[in-house]
Amino acid sequence: MMEEVNEFDFENRIMTSEYDSSQDSEVENCLRPKTLEEYVGQEKAKSNLKVYIESAKLRGEALDHVLLYGPPGLGKTTLSGIIANEMGVNIRTTSGPAIEKQGDLAAILTNLAEGDVLFIDEIHRLSRAVEEILYPAMEDYALDIIIGKGPSARSIRLPIPKFTLIGATTRAGQLTTPLRDRFGVLLKLELYTPEELADIVKRSAKILDISITDDGAYGIASRSRGTPRIANRLLKRIRDFALVKGDGTITSEIAKYSLEALEIDELGLDNIDRRMLEAIIKYYSGGPVGLETLAATIGEEAVTIEDVYEPYLMQIGFLARTPRGRCVTKLAYDHLGIPYVQGSQSTAQIFGQRTMDLDN
Repeated sequence: MMEEVNEFDFENRIMTSEYDSSQDSEVENCLRPKTLEEYVGQEKAKSNLKVYIESAKLRGEALDHVLLYGPPGLGKTTLSGIIANEMGVNIRTTSGPAIEKQGDLAAILTNLAEGDVLFIDEIHRLSRAVEEILYPAMEDYALDIIIGKGPSARSIRLPIPKFTLIGATTRAGQLTTPLRDRFGVLLKLELYTPEELADIVKRSAKILDISITDDGAYGIASRSRGTPRIANRLLKRIRDFALVKGDGTITSEIAKYSLEALEIDELGLDNIDRRMLEAIIKYYSGGPVGLETLAATIGEEAVTIEDVYEPYLMQIGFLARTPRGRCVTKLAYDHLGIPYVQGSQSTAQIFGQRTMDLDN
């Protein structure tokens, strides 16, 4: 049974805004691009999205529901704001964990205007009960509300304005099939190239009035793990080093000095990345080791390892997942300067050992 809608229960858990949310910091807002033209990278997703937006505007309809997925820090929240800005509508922002009850979501939906965007971050963390309210809202633009209790209870269907739901998730596989299938537009955001990140760094430096050379921008970009959020964070920290240790200009030399002081190597690996790889090598002979065991060994949350550290290490070929756990590759041994022992269990050897075990 659906709970009674209370517009005030969720008031402290949702932001209502135009694209430039008053809840964000002024600096963070000014770094966010506001149009697709300003948005750097993700060319395929951006090209398709531009077509969908133009088509919706020509039809005079709300944009179809959009699911944005990919690693954290790639611009899913920024892109949702751009969509609202390009469509000329307001955006309301919340997150999956913040919507605790059916009534919370119902109150949000009934307060939307025609064509508005509702952005739900971490949408995979919505409860099943709340998801049930979303289904008719997404398909029929209506809410099914139960009035009364017991034998006298009756159901009424309340129409709501046509809106666009934008869901963002780092774990698309954890979305239920009924919810995922109701999104008309699915866009996967990929890690950025160093060249794209260099453009982002130079744009951010110009906005923040930071003097930077092309080599300095590329030096930051090449160590940013393909993630704009990390690139902008490093830019601000290296600015501090440039002001104190240099003349205020971020050059390749200042960038290199600063990143070494921050313990970030030439491939973008930080202290935790290296500690994780070294722990697998030192304590588990290069693997395999289970996720929970690894998390306990280095003192990090398993979900942090899986969502933040593993994707990049796997992309550069330093880590491999096998049915029996995580394994460090020879590339990681070489990068860390640790002699690769032929007896270490590589991925191929693990699978070979499993075959031998079956034969025996």
